[in-house]
Amino acid sequence: MPDTPPAPLILGNEPGSFPHSVLAERHPAIIRQVREAFPYGPAQHRALDALLANCTEGVVEPLPAGAHDRARWESWGSAEYVGRPWYDIPWLWSESYFYRQLLGAVGYFGTGPWQGIDPFRPFKLAELDSQETDEELAALDALSAEDQDRALLHGSLWGNRADLGFRLSAADTETGAADTAPGLVADDSETLWSLLPPSGAGTLCLIADNAGRELIPDLLLIAHLLERGRVGRAVLHVKPYPYYVSDATTADVLDALRRLTGAQGAAPEYGRILWSAMTDGRLMVRAHPFSSAPLPFADMPDDLRAELATATVTIVKGDLNYRRLVGDRLWPPTTPFGEVTARFPGPVAALRTLKSDVITGLDPGTEAALVAAEGQRWRTGGTHALIQVRE
Repeated sequence: MPDTPPAPLILGNEPGSFPHSVLAERHPAIIRQVREAFPYGPAQHRALDALLANCTEGVVEPLPAGAHDRARWESWGSAEYVGRPWYDIPWLWSESYFYRQLLGAVGYFGTGPWQGIDPFRPFKLAELDSQETDEELAALDALSAEDQDRALLHGSLWGNRADLGFRLSAADTETGAADTAPGLVADDSETLWSLLPPSGAGTLCLIADNAGRELIPDLLLIAHLLERGRVGRAVLHVKPYPYYVSDATTADVLDALRRLTGAQGAAPEYGRILWSAMTDGRLMVRAHPFSSAPLPFADMPDDLRAELATATVTIVKGDLNYRRLVGDRLWPPTTPFGEVTARFPGPVAALRTLKSDVITGLDPGTEAALVAAEGQRWRTGGTHALIQVRE
């Protein structure tokens, strides 16, 4: 990005800022929710208590000497950040490391009976099996062929409002703003469709964000594109382990597929399309270790870079992935999206509802109108969204 000097990295050390509230309020709330989600034993309770004290008042501690991924996290920056306050290091890194430490506290990576048990699974299943999901699936019945492209793309875009981590910490403070008619702050959907022509035979990569009520619209969009011949193959990238409360894993994909195939109306047909595509290789699920890295996509390893370079287009879903795509920095909002994504391998499209401060690619008039109407609330409230494409 020779013409775009780096903006300051976002830290969590400014009281009153959104990142500071995540570290000081959201993370403790999540620890309490996880503590109550399962009948964890005394060892897990002690570890959770220790994590709560450490992440709010202490400094970053190293992973245990025998941790299977200690060397990986050292290569990702822990050697630099250990011993420093959580608030004084890059926010993207501190958030990601918090979830790694949380999994360690509940025994997810251990050898005991809690090994591999997703601490967020009760929240994910409750959302997946909710009446709201029933209503969203029932809406498929009324879609005409002409409406499907736009409706399914926008369903995938706005499904990000189902983010559990966002809702857990905002439940006591939300007004009705999120339920008003939302607006797109950028809309490159026509460019996206031009990359996916009706006779397309290329590969779509979709880097998923949340499970549950967001993942289902993502799967519906993939099924639609495969069935209509807009792509010949799709690769769905998910997290290798539970992450950021609701981020999708392979198990969450299977739960969503179960939900689709067991529904009423038009939904099961989408489920059958996906099931068939998975069995014959037209839809593949990938869980690369870098999917849970505390680093921007510009730093992805060579094997992942080579894979994404072959895609017709990669759709990057959600707020966290947007932060990784453009860099978790305080860019001026009018910074060109194409410049800050120049190191991403191949065409890329971002579908994101806005729930953090990072933003690029805005028209100056759009930014001015948003600030005049809402101050800076528009950046983090989840009431606005964007579709941005770099060909």
